[in-house]
Amino acid sequence: MNLFNKILNILFPPKCVFCRKRLPDEGVCDDCAGKLPYRQSPLIKDKISFVDECYSPLYYEGNVRRAILRYKFAGLAGYSREFAKILHSCVNTHLSGKFDIVTWVPVSKRRLKKRGYDQSGLIAHELGRLLDMTPQKLLVKARDVPPQSKQPTQQKRITNIFGAFKPVDADLSGKSVLIVDDIATTGSTLSECARVLKTAGADKVYAVILAKTQLSGKLKK
Repeated sequence: MNLFNKILNILFPPKCVFCRKRLPDEGVCDDCAGKLPYRQSPLIKDKISFVDECYSPLYYEGNVRRAILRYKFAGLAGYSREFAKILHSCVNTHLSGKFDIVTWVPVSKRRLKKRGYDQSGLIAHELGRLLDMTPQKLLVKARDVPPQSKQPTQQKRITNIFGAFKPVDADLSGKSVLIVDDIATTGSTLSECARVLKTAGADKVYAVILAKTQLSGKLKK
């Protein structure tokens, strides 16, 4: 470790992505590695319209929820590396060899300008590095819509997101695509992305999502 990195570690000591415990290096502490709310089979697999197979390894709760909120709203873009490692394990277990292209669910231009980065895009690029693949931007969010988390019913979520995404000019004929995203509740956003990709020629669309909410009663954020 060079002097500059040593000084950085003194001023900004590495912490666990999930519980914020101090660590010798960036990453996930042993406690969190063993106690995160992992989804167990068969619940790890989700059924989403237009998506051939979808997997999300974690529940969006507790320290996972807090970590994702810090990642999205507190500028902690470096979390993408640890999130990608979790997704990499999931992909290797369930989707290895099934896809030709990696892409992601994009944010709108307004959200990108405000946040400074596309959170799912960062995770996709870190995942691509682990897979030795270069992700491709296949979708743009052409219409800024109200947050899906504010829609009170599944039908309103579907209506709200319909037409929000447009395909980038790319030849997807006969291709299998893996979409990366950070959070899913009902899967309506992911379904719309998959619908657009298949309309653009994709043969198969797979998905991997870092965390899935547990629904009970009304939709939760």
